[in-house]
Amino acid sequence: MKIAIAADHGGFELKEALKKHYAALNMADLGTFSADSVDYPDYAHLMAQTILKKQADLGILICGTGIGISIAANRHKGIRAALLYSAETARLAKAHNNANVIVFGGRTMSVDEVIKRIDIFLQTSYEGGRHQRRLDKIEETE
Repeated sequence: MKIAIAADHGGFELKEALKKHYAALNMADLGTFSADSVDYPDYAHLMAQTILKKQADLGILICGTGIGISIAANRHKGIRAALLYSAETARLAKAHNNANVIVFGGRTMSVDEVIKRIDIFLQTSYEGGRHQRRLDKIEETE
């Protein structure tokens, strides 16, 4: 599985910690590359293009709260970005929504919480069935 990761300045430190923890996964780092102020939509759009062009199978996005960057990412047809604010949302984002981008808040979540949620997401399988029907309905309206 190819994983891409990106963050704005509010998520820079968390992004760097995740890259170190998941070094064996060889994540593609799409930036930002410092804590200098940048605009989160730029990184959401870059991630969306990376996923849609199949240059990565899963995206991880981080901003201060995770809210803004997930809104921006979800503006793209075919992107299902989910803000994983608990272990249960991590499981359901994969099992029911087959999210292709997972989102975190660099200022609202600890590194340990985020690692736990990523691990849960990666270990969960998409259930399909009635959930696919619902995802198809989303795609019809995009």
